Amino acid sequence: MDDLVEIWEIPVAEEKCMLAGWHQWADAGAVSSGLLQYLIHHVGARKIGQIKPDGFYLFQIPGTRQFLRPEIKLEEGYRKKLKTSQNEFFYRDDRRKGLIVFLGDEPHLDAERYADAFLDAAQVLGVKRVAALGGVYSEVPYDKDREVTCIYSLPRMKDELSKYAVKFSDYEGGVSIGTYIADRAERRGIEYAVFYASVPAYDFQQLATAIQGVGVETDFKAWYDLMRRLNHLFGLNVDLAELEKQSAELSAAMDARLDELESQTPQVREYMEKVTASFEERPFMPLDVWERELGDLLE
Repeated sequence: MDDLVEIWEIPVAEEKCMLAGWHQWADAGAVSSGLLQYLIHHVGARKIGQIKPDGFYLFQIPGTRQFLRPEIKLEEGYRKKLKTSQNEFFYRDDRRKGLIVFLGDEPHLDAERYADAFLDAAQVLGVKRVAALGGVYSEVPYDKDREVTCIYSLPRMKDELSKYAVKFSDYEGGVSIGTYIADRAERRGIEYAVFYASVPAYDFQQLATAIQGVGVETDFKAWYDLMRRLNHLFGLNVDLAELEKQSAELSAAMDARLDELESQTPQVREYMEKVTASFEERPFMPLDVWERELGDLLE
């Protein structure tokens, strides 16, 4: 194992899986960072390891005024705290289904070494499967189930993943760290999938220049829709009641915001109707849920 990886506890569980997210480019709706941070606190996971930040991060971008430096807190000249990039592993106790949560900062440099360190840790921890999460802004309805795009490392995974109401990606372009790791995972024969949720964002400037775009900064609906899939895929049994409530509140808040904009620009609702009309909703309903409801109906 690369000396970049520090693991001070190997969880004991019959089966272990990992959910991974990053403060990264593909983090619309805080799907990749916020959901994982929420999950760590929600399930009471404790820190069990980390990837050292050595060599992965720029101090600043040369030739620009964009600074990426660590942050320091001083008191009368003495360093009280230095905040650097973090890449940490957390664990929720469960003898049967062990859940490991990874939350990191997307690297700026040496992605190959970073990806290998991440996968080294997964193998040392005895993880059977890894699911990485991301969010991308898209013109999709805020009051419908989020579209979820899927990427996978091994061809044999496709049939199973197709049951989770996902769209398999045909994307070409710049890669995020989550998708980059899928390539390295395939070389090692590791089951690794990435789930990207489409987060609502609307450009109303075409209707009126005075109206700025509207986007969902923290997409609880995307969090909820992803966790429903992951709960079923991994058998996690994470309580989603709070996320379901926050999802409904988000929809109500968006309703109110659009009503406010509609009073200024009557074309807003027409715009939203076109967005909805062009959207194909893929609700996730597990087969075993259908079977249970059918059984209740027959009884």
